[in-house]
Amino acid sequence: MLVINNKTFLIYGFGLSGKSSFDFLIKNNKIKIFDDSKKNISKKYKKYSISKSILNNIIFDYIIISPGIDINNCSIKNFLNQNKNKLITELDIFYVAYTNNKKIAVTGTNGKSTTCKLIYEILKNSKKDVRLVGNIGFPALSEKKISNKTIFVIEISSYQIEYSNYFKADISILLNLSPDHLERHRNFKSYTNVKLKLFQNQTSKGISIIKKNDNYIGTKLKKLKVNSKILKLSKNEIKYLIRKINNKTFKDEDNLDNLLFAHRVVKIFKVKTKTIVDVINYFKPLPYRRQIILNNEKLTIINDSKSTSFSSTINLLKTYKNIYWIMGGLKKKGDIFNLHKKFYKNINVYIYGSDRKIFYNLLRNKIKTKTSVTLEQSLKNLQLDLKKNNQKKTNIIFSPAAASFDQFKNFQNRGEKFNFLINKINFDLK
Repeated sequence: MLVINNKTFLIYGFGLSGKSSFDFLIKNNKIKIFDDSKKNISKKYKKYSISKSILNNIIFDYIIISPGIDINNCSIKNFLNQNKNKLITELDIFYVAYTNNKKIAVTGTNGKSTTCKLIYEILKNSKKDVRLVGNIGFPALSEKKISNKTIFVIEISSYQIEYSNYFKADISILLNLSPDHLERHRNFKSYTNVKLKLFQNQTSKGISIIKKNDNYIGTKLKKLKVNSKILKLSKNEIKYLIRKINNKTFKDEDNLDNLLFAHRVVKIFKVKTKTIVDVINYFKPLPYRRQIILNNEKLTIINDSKSTSFSSTINLLKTYKNIYWIMGGLKKKGDIFNLHKKFYKNINVYIYGSDRKIFYNLLRNKIKTKTSVTLEQSLKNLQLDLKKNNQKKTNIIFSPAAASFDQFKNFQNRGEKFNFLINKINFDLK
């Protein structure tokens, strides 16, 4: 069992999770910090920082590793591989610190943040003491005033699960799986195995939730020794809810899937139907996740900057008609454009970014395609085409289906830039 008092810890990677781990543990432990960039360690923490040259001179009980670090591709990989049995994560410390609290863990390739936010909002409106933490941007160890009744809703990425050895959730959700992060996980099989680790770690009292018609995940689960109770969800469960929804956020299939999982979880906590319906109808999506930034009789504009793969974009392209799709950036390894040809005629695509030639070659024989270097140039091309082809309602969908790091800091920075550029453009659709 992991012991988190009177121990010597090394924290490798001093981002949000590293800082929260430090602040949580420093009172009762000895801690050293190592980061590949000394700029990440502020003056307040400098005295705890050590250099690579003296790592082997200190006996560490545990090494807390940041989720973003690949132990096979980092500056101290030899040291880490020699000490693999000591590797833990912020999640492991969190689990030991709050063993008796209810934990709802949500993972999957797409929809994690939205599902977590839905569960959180519904439980909160049901007067529960609930916290939203994890990969969504709030370190679990930073939470204060925790009681035995506190419920944690935790968004968990494959990076966070990979090196976790102690974390267990009471309710684990695997929303979906498609190729992602293969630059780190090498292949889809390895990526899948990391995600399924969340189910494998559960006890017999745990609950694992998947979609009933997800044959890939279902088949994989049959081959694993899973102690938890497995629930398989069908859209029939929320038919009664769909009739009561007037929120356009839930127009597309992906967000209905997110709602399906959230609905089953909150029902475990005996939340009233009225509360669920009220929250759904007032629910606002997180920024840059299928965010409708304009909607009138002539034009809908959606900012889905969070999309980093085709799998996270496809259902948007199926949902709308007369689509002007802006996409581009860095193509994800192993990503496949799997859209039925019957939808091609609805789409004009504007491709920008470093991998625009790759995307162009992939899409040019399927849908009408134009390329440019920057997002701004793509929007200008789109504006000109709209003036020529003024017709029925137009849907502008910014869903990049690619990583953002060629031209932006992250997907948030990319989403902000899109909104800024859209506000500069006059779409005259009279």
